[in-house]
Amino acid sequence: MNVIGTVGLPGSGKGEAANVAEAAGIPVVVMGDVIRAECRRRGLDPAQHHGRIAQALREEEGDDAIAARTLPRIREATAESDRDDDTVLVDGLRSTVELDCFREAFGDDFTLVAIRAPFELRAERLGERGRDDSDSDLEALRERDDRELELGLGETLERADVEIDNTDSLAAFRERVRDVLGVDDGTGESDADAAEAANAGGDGA
Repeated sequence: MNVIGTVGLPGSGKGEAANVAEAAGIPVVVMGDVIRAECRRRGLDPAQHHGRIAQALREEEGDDAIAARTLPRIREATAESDRDDDTVLVDGLRSTVELDCFREAFGDDFTLVAIRAPFELRAERLGERGRDDSDSDLEALRERDDRELELGLGETLERADVEIDNTDSLAAFRERVRDVLGVDDGTGESDADAAEAANAGGDGA
């Protein structure tokens, strides 16, 4: 088994890294799906109650609750994968407690990848993505950064095994992610597609 986790602040490019993995046929497990599933189980709208339910899970089941609930999803994704190397990408670690949970479960088979980009670039990408009004609100992004760092995301970034600097073009970022995943560029992306991607910038997830 080869489990690769990603950690990064909002807009750093975790979502695009997941897209690269999926394009290569690598299963992706999104930790936030655990929270969304629990919201639905409780009859709540994930868009409105995501943060509250995440906190509730940690209070009810321990700080590693979301990681612990993600473990069976990782094993299921690996079992269902057609890949010989049993690689799976886990999107969205946030704390050292979650990191320790995965390291205990998978040992040397777990690799943490930190994706980094400066605040201004992340804000620009989120504004272009524009999923909601907060994506273009710089103050809201700073507050969101602070919340993530409060959870221990900064220390988790520092404990990563591999770092990807996402300040170049999207095409360059995708190439670096493929290197880390150990896959070739099988997308058949044309030069025009690459140029368009480079102009678009990285995704903000």
